[in-house]
Amino acid sequence: MTAITDASTLASAIGGELPYLRRYARALTGSQGTGDAYAAAALEAILEDRDVFASERRPKVALFQVFHGIWQSSGQPVSEDETGLAQAAQAHLSKLTPNTREALLLQSIEELSIEEIAFVMGIEQSEVRHLVEVAEREMADSVSGRIMIIEDEAIIAMDLQAIVADMGHAITGVARTRDAAIELARAEAPDLILADIQLADNSSGIDAVNDILRELGTLPVIFITAFPERLLTGERPEPAFLISKPYREDQVRSAVSQAMFFSSTEPLHS
Repeated sequence: MTAITDASTLASAIGGELPYLRRYARALTGSQGTGDAYAAAALEAILEDRDVFASERRPKVALFQVFHGIWQSSGQPVSEDETGLAQAAQAHLSKLTPNTREALLLQSIEELSIEEIAFVMGIEQSEVRHLVEVAEREMADSVSGRIMIIEDEAIIAMDLQAIVADMGHAITGVARTRDAAIELARAEAPDLILADIQLADNSSGIDAVNDILRELGTLPVIFITAFPERLLTGERPEPAFLISKPYREDQVRSAVSQAMFFSSTEPLHS
């Protein structure tokens, strides 16, 4: 890895990884606002002292390592003014083994290696493996519920159903269009929505979710998209939980478990 020595190169390297830092921070906190605040604090730390950025590492790993220094020192998974499901999640989080969610997210969603996670978190690789194993067990056992799937591709929909059912969740149904999704939600209110962005009739999964949330109130939502960076700009209300296409089974499992802790979606604009 070539060392990053000048400001413009550093800015370019960080800029490309910032959407994924936002995704990680939002998943940890269950909130766009709180997650983005932590991400901004990491950037500010690098701007104040470039030496904190480990230039010998690939930019994503170096950026996440700075973030983790701030995250660990704060010790606050959500801000004090959070309400609703994010606030209620503290009862669950207090029972989890420390650092397990971080290790699981870094491996399953952000796709860091065990060695890279150990560097980011400042722990041994053996501890990372242990934390991931504990996280998978604790998160899977902690919350179950009814999940609605909005997906127009039949094979993907079947795969998602199989993964969710194997986790012990009930499936309220699968909708292929915006109108079908609204009707399905009215027929049986879900505890979580798993939604594609682009639907069969060129309608928007985002619009479908917003319509459902207006009727049913706050629910945790996971979006699936081939272009996650387009929903991680920080320029408007955006989701905390995103799965990139093509996805892996462990990514779906991790995101579903995480999202069951937090209400992550505010009204979005397609």
